[in-house]
Amino acid sequence: MTHAVDVLVVGAGQAGLAVSHELTALGVEHVVLERGVVAQTWRDRWDSFCLVTPNATIGLPGGTYAGDDPGGFLRKGEIVRHFERWADSFRAPVSEGVVVTSLEVSDDRGFTLQTSDGAYRARSVVVCTGAYQRPHRSTGAPSGGVVELDADAYTNEAALPPGKVLVVGSGQTGCQIAEELHEAGREVVLSCGRAPWAPRRLGGRDVIFWLIDARFYDQSAADLPSPTARLVANLQASGHHGGHDLNYRTLRDAGVTLAGRFLGAEDGRLHFASDLADSVAFGDARYADIRTLLLDYCARVEVDAPELPHPPPFDPTAPERLDLDGFGVILYTSGFRPDYAAWMHVDAFDDMGFPVQENGASLTIPGLYFCGVHFLRKRKSSLLMGVGEDAAIVAESIAARRVQLSLNKRSLTRAGDGDPPQ
Repeated sequence: MTHAVDVLVVGAGQAGLAVSHELTALGVEHVVLERGVVAQTWRDRWDSFCLVTPNATIGLPGGTYAGDDPGGFLRKGEIVRHFERWADSFRAPVSEGVVVTSLEVSDDRGFTLQTSDGAYRARSVVVCTGAYQRPHRSTGAPSGGVVELDADAYTNEAALPPGKVLVVGSGQTGCQIAEELHEAGREVVLSCGRAPWAPRRLGGRDVIFWLIDARFYDQSAADLPSPTARLVANLQASGHHGGHDLNYRTLRDAGVTLAGRFLGAEDGRLHFASDLADSVAFGDARYADIRTLLLDYCARVEVDAPELPHPPPFDPTAPERLDLDGFGVILYTSGFRPDYAAWMHVDAFDDMGFPVQENGASLTIPGLYFCGVHFLRKRKSSLLMGVGEDAAIVAESIAARRVQLSLNKRSLTRAGDGDPPQ
């Protein structure tokens, strides 16, 4: 069976639903295909997951936060319910349980998508599967027989094999899981990489609100030192227990063992690079950048700057080798990478696998769009606070393209009847 649609949206997370909301508002008929159910990616998070950004920053179009805890942090179940209510509010045309396996350009300049529900043909396609689909492991070295899991396979501490846990990767996910495992009584080693950090609160106010005001999240990829900076982790922090500081210093003070970059296992030992000091220095440098940004912002708008304490001293002593005996699992939380090319058979991506686009529209394939990609337009492009802005631009571009295609078709029809095109 082949399904013919005008506009097809792939994915029913925040990006896909935001695009659907904006297309609906413009009167553009479309279909959203989702491999699972609405908000499936959020449902796949570990059991105790909660937001790291405050509830008040949820700025989804037609789905802003309206609860009584704007400074709090929704837990996983609450996030899912928020998405379900949002999708129901505008009757999002989502077809659930449809897995898209391939996309290619058709002869008529439209697209053909192969799915678990048969083939779909569409004139425009919006890919909203997120920028990071493939778990990244920082080393290909063997683990020595210990169970290895990626972060998306982690549910809770009780589901892990017994024994000590090595967490590889120290972004938000790695730090939060390391803290959770430690609080559950596990002995935890955290293999650290380069990640920024900042205090959870400054001047009695969440740091995220300060950063929004200072337009940190409005920075574009052009503002970054290099294209690879798009892969740098988000700020180390936690929304658990009402939100608190979570970084290398707090984890070490709590009793988590910090180590450098994981090199793999050999001869019954785990091996780590001697670069913990460099990773901590990187995070401190990013905090210094934030301090400068906020001080400049406060001076510009003539408000009192909050106290911005310097980082306390840090002892970089860390193990370079640990006996593998006693470890039950290695948990990789070292981020994800784009994996569009695994199923999209089009020349539309750069050397890192990111879409080559402008305002969400592919620069190489007419009619192909993206939304929800990190730094699609701005730092906030993939976040609940910013995806709606991009979705509106993408939807307007699709609506304008439909009008232009219709005009072109009419002109061709007149020319075929012997009348000159107008």
